[in-house]
Amino acid sequence: MSSRAVRNMSKDELRAKAKMIRREVVRLTDICGSGHYGSAFSIAELLAVLYYQLLHTKPDDPQWNDRDRFTMGKGHAAIGLYPVLADLGFFPNEDLDNYTRLFSPLGDHPDMKKVKGADFSSGSIGHNLSVSVGMAAGLKLQNSPGRVVCMMGDGEQTEGQVWEAAISAAHWKLDNLVGLVDINGAGSDGDPQETMATEPLADKWASFGWEVIVLDDGHDLDQTFNALNRALNEPRAKPAVVLAYTVAGKGVSFMEGTWQWHLGFLGPKDLERAYDEIEQGVIG
Repeated sequence: MSSRAVRNMSKDELRAKAKMIRREVVRLTDICGSGHYGSAFSIAELLAVLYYQLLHTKPDDPQWNDRDRFTMGKGHAAIGLYPVLADLGFFPNEDLDNYTRLFSPLGDHPDMKKVKGADFSSGSIGHNLSVSVGMAAGLKLQNSPGRVVCMMGDGEQTEGQVWEAAISAAHWKLDNLVGLVDINGAGSDGDPQETMATEPLADKWASFGWEVIVLDDGHDLDQTFNALNRALNEPRAKPAVVLAYTVAGKGVSFMEGTWQWHLGFLGPKDLERAYDEIEQGVIG
Protein backbone atom coordinates (compact mmCIF):
# COMPACT_ATOMS: atom_id res chain seq x y z
CA MET A 1 0.00 0.00 0.00
CA SER A 2 1.11 3.54 -0.74
CA SER A 3 0.69 5.72 2.33
CA ARG A 4 -0.32 9.35 1.78
CA ALA A 5 0.10 12.51 3.80
CA VAL A 6 -2.32 13.30 6.60
CA ARG A 7 -3.73 16.82 6.90
CA ASN A 8 -3.75 18.51 10.28
CA MET A 9 -7.07 19.64 11.68
CA SER A 10 -7.92 20.32 15.30
CA LYS A 11 -10.61 18.41 17.13
CA ASP A 12 -12.62 21.61 17.45
CA GLU A 13 -12.49 22.06 13.68
CA LEU A 14 -13.54 18.46 13.10
CA ARG A 15 -16.39 18.80 15.58
CA ALA A 16 -17.54 21.88 13.68
CA LYS A 17 -17.52 19.90 10.42
CA ALA A 18 -19.54 17.07 11.99
CA LYS A 19 -22.05 19.61 13.32
CA MET A 20 -22.27 21.14 9.85
CA ILE A 21 -23.06 17.72 8.40
CA ARG A 22 -25.85 17.12 10.92
CA ARG A 23 -27.34 20.61 10.49
CA GLU A 24 -27.38 20.21 6.74
CA VAL A 25 -28.98 16.77 6.98
CA VAL A 26 -31.82 18.34 8.96
CA ARG A 27 -32.11 21.27 6.52
CA LEU A 28 -32.01 19.13 3.37
CA THR A 29 -34.57 16.72 4.80
CA ASP A 30 -36.83 19.71 5.46
CA ILE A 31 -36.45 20.68 1.78
CA CYS A 32 -37.14 17.15 0.58
CA GLY A 33 -39.95 16.28 2.99
CA SER A 34 -38.30 13.00 4.03
CA GLY A 35 -34.79 11.90 4.90
CA HIS A 36 -32.53 9.34 6.50
CA TYR A 37 -31.55 11.07 9.71
CA GLY A 38 -30.35 8.05 11.67
CA SER A 39 -27.89 6.61 9.18
CA ALA A 40 -26.51 10.02 8.17
CA PHE A 41 -25.95 11.17 11.76
CA SER A 42 -24.15 7.94 12.63
CA ILE A 43 -21.42 8.59 10.05
CA ALA A 44 -20.81 12.33 10.62
CA GLU A 45 -17.50 11.85 12.44
CA LEU A 46 -16.38 9.14 10.00
CA LEU A 47 -16.97 11.48 7.05
CA ALA A 48 -15.27 14.41 8.80
CA VAL A 49 -12.09 12.46 9.53
CA LEU A 50 -11.96 10.86 6.10
CA TYR A 51 -12.56 13.94 3.96
CA TYR A 52 -10.84 16.63 6.02
CA GLN A 53 -7.82 14.62 7.17
CA LEU A 54 -7.15 11.43 5.23
CA LEU A 55 -8.57 11.18 1.71
CA HIS A 56 -6.64 12.71 -1.19
CA THR A 57 -8.96 14.34 -3.70
CA LYS A 58 -8.94 17.38 -5.98
CA PRO A 59 -12.27 19.23 -5.98
CA ASP A 60 -11.14 21.24 -9.01
CA ASP A 61 -10.35 17.97 -10.82
CA PRO A 62 -12.95 15.42 -9.64
CA GLN A 63 -11.75 12.77 -12.11
CA TRP A 64 -8.08 12.98 -11.10
CA ASN A 65 -6.88 9.45 -11.76
CA ASP A 66 -4.70 9.14 -8.64
CA ARG A 67 -7.38 10.33 -6.24
CA ASP A 68 -8.61 8.24 -3.35
CA ARG A 69 -12.07 6.84 -4.04
CA PHE A 70 -14.92 6.77 -1.53
CA THR A 71 -17.81 4.49 -2.36
CA MET A 72 -20.99 4.46 -0.29
CA GLY A 73 -23.00 1.26 -0.28
CA LYS A 74 -25.49 2.74 2.18
CA GLY A 75 -26.40 5.32 -0.43
CA HIS A 76 -29.46 6.48 1.48
CA ALA A 77 -26.99 8.32 3.75
CA ALA A 78 -25.71 10.44 0.85
CA ILE A 79 -27.61 13.35 2.38
CA GLY A 80 -24.68 13.46 4.83
CA LEU A 81 -22.04 13.26 2.11
CA TYR A 82 -23.35 16.06 -0.13
CA PRO A 83 -22.68 18.86 2.39
CA VAL A 84 -19.06 17.69 2.66
CA LEU A 85 -18.57 17.66 -1.10
CA ALA A 86 -20.07 21.15 -1.37
CA ASP A 87 -17.96 22.42 1.54
CA LEU A 88 -14.80 21.12 -0.16
CA GLY A 89 -15.72 22.82 -3.43
CA PHE A 90 -16.77 19.94 -5.67
CA PHE A 91 -19.93 21.90 -6.49
CA PRO A 92 -21.46 25.18 -5.26
CA ASN A 93 -23.10 25.24 -1.85
CA GLU A 94 -26.18 26.70 -3.54
CA ASP A 95 -26.78 23.33 -5.22
CA LEU A 96 -27.76 21.94 -1.82
CA ASP A 97 -30.75 24.29 -1.73
CA ASN A 98 -32.41 22.30 -4.53
CA TYR A 99 -31.79 18.87 -3.00
CA THR A 100 -34.04 16.27 -4.72
CA ARG A 101 -35.92 19.02 -6.59
CA LEU A 102 -36.64 18.67 -10.32
CA PHE A 103 -33.44 18.87 -12.39
CA SER A 104 -31.19 18.80 -9.30
CA PRO A 105 -28.23 16.41 -9.61
CA LEU A 106 -28.55 15.62 -5.90
CA GLY A 107 -30.91 12.72 -5.41
CA ASP A 108 -31.74 10.58 -2.39
CA HIS A 109 -28.98 8.24 -3.61
CA PRO A 110 -25.80 9.51 -5.32
CA ASP A 111 -25.42 9.33 -9.10
CA MET A 112 -21.73 9.38 -10.07
CA LYS A 113 -22.62 10.72 -13.52
CA LYS A 114 -24.33 13.77 -12.02
CA VAL A 115 -22.64 14.50 -8.69
CA LYS A 116 -19.05 15.71 -8.80
CA GLY A 117 -17.05 13.92 -6.15
CA ALA A 118 -19.30 10.85 -6.05
CA ASP A 119 -17.42 7.72 -7.12
CA PHE A 120 -20.27 5.22 -7.01
CA SER A 121 -23.96 5.25 -7.97
CA SER A 122 -25.56 3.35 -5.12
CA GLY A 123 -29.09 2.05 -4.84
CA SER A 124 -29.64 -1.54 -3.82
CA ILE A 125 -27.20 -2.44 -1.07
CA GLY A 126 -24.64 -5.20 -1.54
CA HIS A 127 -22.98 -4.16 -4.82
CA ASN A 128 -20.61 -1.62 -3.36
CA LEU A 129 -17.74 -3.87 -2.33
CA SER A 130 -17.67 -5.62 -5.71
CA VAL A 131 -17.34 -2.26 -7.45
CA SER A 132 -14.65 -1.21 -4.97
CA VAL A 133 -12.66 -4.40 -5.61
CA GLY A 134 -12.66 -3.58 -9.31
CA MET A 135 -11.54 -0.01 -8.62
CA ALA A 136 -8.73 -1.14 -6.32
CA ALA A 137 -7.53 -3.76 -8.81
CA GLY A 138 -7.56 -1.18 -11.60
CA LEU A 139 -5.50 1.25 -9.54
CA LYS A 140 -3.01 -1.53 -8.82
CA LEU A 141 -2.63 -2.27 -12.52
CA GLN A 142 -1.92 1.41 -13.15
CA ASN A 143 0.62 1.61 -10.30
CA SER A 144 -1.50 4.42 -8.89
CA PRO A 145 -1.17 5.54 -5.26
CA GLY A 146 -4.95 5.91 -5.12
CA ARG A 147 -6.84 3.97 -2.47
CA VAL A 148 -10.48 2.93 -2.18
CA VAL A 149 -12.60 3.29 0.95
CA CYS A 150 -15.81 1.29 0.74
CA MET A 151 -18.48 2.25 3.28
CA MET A 152 -21.12 -0.36 4.05
CA GLY A 153 -23.95 -0.62 6.54
CA ASP A 154 -24.38 -3.35 9.12
CA GLY A 155 -27.59 -4.52 7.43
CA GLU A 156 -25.61 -4.81 4.19
CA GLN A 157 -23.51 -7.56 5.76
CA THR A 158 -26.28 -10.06 5.03
CA GLU A 159 -25.76 -9.70 1.26
CA GLY A 160 -23.99 -12.67 -0.30
CA GLN A 161 -22.30 -10.49 -2.88
CA VAL A 162 -20.42 -8.70 -0.10
CA TRP A 163 -18.71 -11.93 0.88
CA GLU A 164 -17.95 -12.96 -2.70
CA ALA A 165 -16.21 -9.62 -3.11
CA ALA A 166 -14.46 -9.96 0.26
CA ILE A 167 -12.86 -13.28 -0.62
CA SER A 168 -11.81 -11.90 -4.02
CA ALA A 169 -10.13 -8.86 -2.46
CA ALA A 170 -8.14 -11.06 -0.09
CA HIS A 171 -7.15 -13.44 -2.89
CA TRP A 172 -5.77 -10.57 -4.97
CA LYS A 173 -4.08 -8.99 -1.92
CA LEU A 174 -5.71 -5.62 -2.48
CA ASP A 175 -3.91 -3.68 0.22
CA ASN A 176 -5.20 -0.43 -1.32
CA LEU A 177 -8.77 -1.33 -0.36
CA VAL A 178 -10.36 -0.42 2.98
CA GLY A 179 -13.81 -1.59 4.00
CA LEU A 180 -15.68 0.57 6.51
CA VAL A 181 -18.75 -0.92 8.15
CA ASP A 182 -21.06 1.50 9.96
CA ILE A 183 -22.53 -0.65 12.72
CA ASN A 184 -25.27 1.61 14.05
CA GLY A 185 -27.73 -1.14 14.98
CA ALA A 186 -30.66 0.39 13.12
CA GLY A 187 -32.20 -0.42 9.76
CA SER A 188 -35.52 0.14 8.10
CA ASP A 189 -36.86 -3.09 9.67
CA GLY A 190 -35.32 -2.62 13.12
CA ASP A 191 -32.11 -3.99 14.61
CA PRO A 192 -30.20 -5.76 11.79
CA GLN A 193 -29.02 -8.42 14.26
CA GLU A 194 -32.63 -9.39 14.89
CA THR A 195 -33.45 -9.42 11.17
CA MET A 196 -30.43 -11.57 10.29
CA ALA A 197 -27.62 -12.04 12.81
CA THR A 198 -24.16 -11.39 11.36
CA GLU A 199 -22.07 -11.04 14.51
CA PRO A 200 -19.29 -11.83 15.27
CA LEU A 201 -18.35 -9.72 12.25
CA ALA A 202 -14.70 -9.44 13.26
CA ASP A 203 -14.28 -13.22 13.09
CA LYS A 204 -16.05 -13.42 9.76
CA TRP A 205 -13.95 -10.73 8.07
CA ALA A 206 -10.75 -12.19 9.49
CA SER A 207 -11.67 -15.65 8.21
CA PHE A 208 -12.07 -14.15 4.73
CA GLY A 209 -8.48 -12.93 4.82
CA TRP A 210 -8.88 -9.28 5.85
CA GLU A 211 -7.09 -7.37 8.58
CA VAL A 212 -9.78 -6.34 11.03
CA ILE A 213 -9.66 -3.05 12.93
CA VAL A 214 -12.40 -2.59 15.52
CA LEU A 215 -13.46 1.00 16.19
CA ASP A 216 -15.36 0.84 19.47
CA ASP A 217 -16.70 4.41 19.24
CA GLY A 218 -17.09 5.86 15.77
CA HIS A 219 -17.99 9.24 17.27
CA ASP A 220 -14.75 9.63 19.24
CA LEU A 221 -12.50 11.65 16.94
CA ASP A 222 -9.21 10.29 18.30
CA GLN A 223 -10.34 6.68 18.01
CA THR A 224 -11.81 7.32 14.57
CA PHE A 225 -8.67 8.96 13.24
CA ASN A 226 -6.41 6.25 14.65
CA ALA A 227 -8.49 3.43 13.17
CA LEU A 228 -8.92 4.98 9.73
CA ASN A 229 -5.33 6.21 9.53
CA ARG A 230 -4.10 2.74 10.44
CA ALA A 231 -6.34 1.17 7.80
CA LEU A 232 -5.25 3.60 5.08
CA ASN A 233 -1.58 4.16 5.84
CA GLU A 234 -0.20 1.13 7.68
CA PRO A 235 1.73 -1.33 5.45
CA ARG A 236 0.15 -4.74 4.95
CA ALA A 237 -0.29 -7.33 2.22
CA LYS A 238 -4.06 -7.68 2.45
CA PRO A 239 -7.19 -5.49 2.52
CA ALA A 240 -8.34 -4.00 5.82
CA VAL A 241 -11.80 -3.48 7.24
CA VAL A 242 -12.77 -1.03 9.98
CA LEU A 243 -15.76 -2.16 12.02
CA ALA A 244 -17.10 1.16 13.32
CA TYR A 245 -19.62 0.91 16.15
CA THR A 246 -21.79 4.02 16.07
CA VAL A 247 -25.16 5.26 17.31
CA ALA A 248 -28.00 5.79 14.86
CA GLY A 249 -29.31 9.34 15.09
CA LYS A 250 -26.29 10.48 17.13
CA GLY A 251 -26.57 14.12 18.15
CA VAL A 252 -30.35 14.39 18.56
CA SER A 253 -31.57 12.78 21.77
CA PHE A 254 -34.97 11.56 20.60
CA MET A 255 -33.42 9.90 17.54
CA GLU A 256 -30.44 8.22 19.17
CA GLY A 257 -30.34 4.45 19.14
CA THR A 258 -33.71 3.94 17.50
CA TRP A 259 -34.56 2.53 14.09
CA GLN A 260 -37.77 4.58 13.90
CA TRP A 261 -35.72 7.58 12.70
CA HIS A 262 -33.98 5.60 9.97
CA LEU A 263 -36.32 7.56 7.70
CA GLY A 264 -38.56 10.40 8.77
CA PHE A 265 -39.52 14.06 8.74
CA LEU A 266 -39.54 16.63 11.54
CA GLY A 267 -42.40 18.95 12.36
CA PRO A 268 -41.67 22.59 13.28
CA LYS A 269 -41.15 22.10 17.04
CA ASP A 270 -38.97 19.00 16.66
CA LEU A 271 -37.07 20.71 13.85
CA GLU A 272 -36.00 23.54 16.15
CA ARG A 273 -35.23 21.10 18.93
CA ALA A 274 -32.97 19.10 16.60
CA TYR A 275 -31.09 22.22 15.50
CA ASP A 276 -30.64 23.29 19.13
CA GLU A 277 -29.36 19.90 20.28
CA ILE A 278 -26.92 19.67 17.38
CA GLU A 279 -25.58 23.15 18.09
CA GLN A 280 -25.30 22.64 21.86
CA GLY A 281 -23.99 19.09 21.78
CA VAL A 282 -20.33 18.13 22.13
CA ILE A 283 -19.41 14.93 20.28
CA GLY A 284 -15.95 13.60 19.64
